[in-house]
Parts: sequence; C-alpha cells; structure tokens
Amino acid sequence: MSKLDQVLILDPPSDLRFKGPFTDVVTTNLKLKNPSDRRVCFKVKTTAPRRYCVRPNSGVIEAGATVIISVMLQPFDYDPNEKSKHKFMVQTIFAPSHVSDMDALWKDAKPDDLMDSKLRCVFELPSENNKVNDVDATKTAPVMNSMKAEATAASMPAAGSMDDSEMKKVQEKCKRLQSEMNKLSEENRQLKEEGIRMRKMPRSDHMTSNSTSLLGREASAASLPSLLVVIAAIFIGFFLGKFIL
Repeated sequence: MSKLDQVLILDPPSDLRFKGPFTDVVTTNLKLKNPSDRRVCFKVKTTAPRRYCVRPNSGVIEAGATVIISVMLQPFDYDPNEKSKHKFMVQTIFAPSHVSDMDALWKDAKPDDLMDSKLRCVFELPSENNKVNDVDATKTAPVMNSMKAEATAASMPAAGSMDDSEMKKVQEKCKRLQSEMNKLSEENRQLKEEGIRMRKMPRSDHMTSNSTSLLGREASAASLPSLLVVIAAIFIGFFLGKFIL
C-alpha cells in the first residue's frame, strides 16, 4: 500500500526563513490548514531540537480549521559560509473519533497511516544595500545637525549686540529716574519730620498758620513721588516695549 499524501496545506510549503541578525530570538510562523472533513492530529519535529522552540509542537486540527505554529530560533553565532542543514518535518494522521492519549496514538500508528511534509531552514541576513543606507543615514544626521547649529550661532552675534546696546540705554534711564525718586523721598522725609516737630510745639494763631502751610507743603511733596512713579513706569514700559519689539 502506497504512503498517503499530506492532507494539510502548509504555508510556507517548503522553506522556513529566518532573518538575522541572530543575536536575539528570531521567530517565523508556519500555518497549517486542514481542508478535509476529518480531524487531523499533527506533530512538528526538527533535526536540531536544541536550537529551536516550537509552540505548539503537536495537537489536533478540526475539519476546515487552521493552526499557526511559532518556530523560534535561539540566538547563535552566525557564519554566512556555513550552509544550514537544519530541517523540520510536519507529521500528521487522521484522528479517531475519540482521542484520549496522544502519545499512545502516535506510538501505535501504522507507517501507512502517517503523512508528512519536510521543510528546510534558510538563514538570511539584511542586504548589503540596507546596511550601507543605514550607515550613510547615521553619518549624515550629525553633519546636518552641526550645520544647523553653526548657522544658528552665526546669526546670534548681530542680534545680541543690538540687544545689549538698547538694554544699556534703558538701564541708564532707569538709574537716573531711581536717583531722582530717592532725592524726592529724602525731601519728603525731611518735611514730615519738620511737620511732626511743629505739631509738638505750643499752638498759636501764627503757629497754626505755619503748621497749615507746612502740612500743605507736606501733602504736595507726598503726591510728587506717586506722580513720578507713574511717569517712570510709563517711561520704562515705553522703552521695554521698544526693546522687545
């Protein structure tokens, strides 16, 4: 009796391709589709079991169903001159109506009832063109950043010198206004002290008139700093607005 043809449809049908670099786990998928109207048991085997992790490595596929197998290649030192001899085999058998012991099913299976498909492993590294493009991009990025930085630095001195000159003018005017305000504050303080002394002296008509005159001068002097503060604020705001714009 001839051997049965594989009932499952495999995707990919013949090669399992793994793309490097292989410094980390590389995973590829194998799709198993059951186009028949019967349940099928499957088992995945490999010639290098220590190098691969397969999940799931066995099971049952219902009629018309599909199962995705993850094949994980463990990290290793890849030698492009070494030809891969790793292979996989997908072994299948039609499942009986009730499956209780999968190990016993495979152990007792007759060779004529087994179906299998073989796949070879192919290792691929990134193409040389991709490597060159990556290197060029890595080298070009710092150069472009450097050119942008130099252009920005070149445009700074002129603007900086104009800002410094305007700032100095504003600072000088502020200092003059502050000096005048200090003088007026000192005069105001003296007038207040004189008014206090006059209030402490005995009252008389002459003193009352003098006190009234002094109090009037004190109120007038007290209003001057406030007015000067308003003028100074307007003046400073004008120059600062001119400097910012």
